[in-house]
Amino acid sequence: MQVLKIHSNDNVAVALTELHAGEQISLSDGQLISVKESIPVGHKIALTPFTPGDLILKYGYSIGHAIQAIEEGGWVNEKNVRTNLEGVRDYSYTPIHHTLAEENRHMTFNGYVRRNGEVGIRNEIWIIPTVGCVNGTIRKLADLFRNQIEGKGVDAVVDFPHNFGCSQLGSDHENTRNILRDIVLHPNAGGILVVGLGCENNQVSAFRDILGDYDKERVLFMETQKIEGDEIATGLSLLRQLYGRMKQDKRQPVPLSALRVGLKCGGSDGFSGITANPLLGSFSDFLVAQGGTTVLTEVPEMFGAETILMNRCNDEHVFAKTVHLINNFKEYFIQNHQPIYENPSPGNKAGGISTLEEKSLGCTQKSGTSLVQDVLQYGDRIQKHGLNLLSAPGNDLVATTALGSAGCQLVLFTTGRGTPFGSFIPTVKVSTNTKLAIHKTHWIDFNAGSLLENTSMIALREQFIDFLLKVINGEKINAEKNNFREIAIFKTGVTL
Repeated sequence: MQVLKIHSNDNVAVALTELHAGEQISLSDGQLISVKESIPVGHKIALTPFTPGDLILKYGYSIGHAIQAIEEGGWVNEKNVRTNLEGVRDYSYTPIHHTLAEENRHMTFNGYVRRNGEVGIRNEIWIIPTVGCVNGTIRKLADLFRNQIEGKGVDAVVDFPHNFGCSQLGSDHENTRNILRDIVLHPNAGGILVVGLGCENNQVSAFRDILGDYDKERVLFMETQKIEGDEIATGLSLLRQLYGRMKQDKRQPVPLSALRVGLKCGGSDGFSGITANPLLGSFSDFLVAQGGTTVLTEVPEMFGAETILMNRCNDEHVFAKTVHLINNFKEYFIQNHQPIYENPSPGNKAGGISTLEEKSLGCTQKSGTSLVQDVLQYGDRIQKHGLNLLSAPGNDLVATTALGSAGCQLVLFTTGRGTPFGSFIPTVKVSTNTKLAIHKTHWIDFNAGSLLENTSMIALREQFIDFLLKVINGEKINAEKNNFREIAIFKTGVTL
């Protein structure tokens, strides 16, 4: 098969191999197309002639309109297609309640049950700075302590530097405090050392107050300006206290309903909406049926597919929250005098994505067909089981950090171009194509490209579930093996 027509209403198909001018290709319905020009893998071929203004249909939806004539068999790309999208708008609620054809298998995994009942899938020591001024200090502490206890009862010792915590105003200051709070409270850490300077806006005393009822044996604090003498020695002593309390922690069976998974994509290509993203959608439906939770973010990459999500909202209250989620993010673009639809990225375009609608229709497939149960603002923590939407930008590091901060124990990250990064929680890379999986074995953890090679969705999803259970139970993924872990906090305003 040389091309794939995804939906019966589509007037473009996706090239599964590189197409060359003069080739004759046959569609599954018997239509013959003569290729007019070379078309790269993952890109679109016109199945009908287009005149300027004609709608381009993919996934059964419009992904934009032609801005010039395109021959049947021609290459449809960002040079001859434009978005149909607009700014802030009104929406109406037209609920479509899908019935999931899934059953609860009453599955379990082995996790670390914390004092408050939350469950971690890792037992790590984290060193968190309240302000960027102590980044060097926490890095030195992590390096020294990691060498002391490597392989002795904890999964990892990790420092998470960032550039904020001082000279911030308004929502930026609150975002920093909230994200750091959520990280400190995350169940994947069995011990946390919070390190402050002493003169920063994000004061340790005030930060301690916003943690609420935290485990005082597992979260310790140090203000370096208040240490008389060597703060490194003091920090190592505090880390030894944490280690002494957590080295005996054991995994125990817990129901799969305790699992919370973030859904993210980055470096998308023309196969993202055909392979990896639908695989995540199928997994999301499976996990929701087990009583678990999935979280979809990247609000700008919902633009153009937002009504699909809105009509799957559980009730009108959730619908109203989703409308606010979308329009509020559009207002953010407008207030900063930026075009709302300056997307996809150069890498997306090179991979075969021409408009934001096309990217969004592929992106939202990660959410499957479940009902949307809740909408979270940036920095909020998960309150309801099932599918959630989360306010965060599309930036890979910021969005993945936000998913972890919301309470997800791991993130499933689909990619067609590849990326090595990892967040503060396990970041599982799922490739959209086999070529990437072969060339970047040290980045990619699971290959969804086999869906283009006669593997069925049902069979691949079962393989994926088996693989993820191993990861959840402690098997390290590539980002963890490489020790690629970082956080990024959303900034929108003034720095003093």
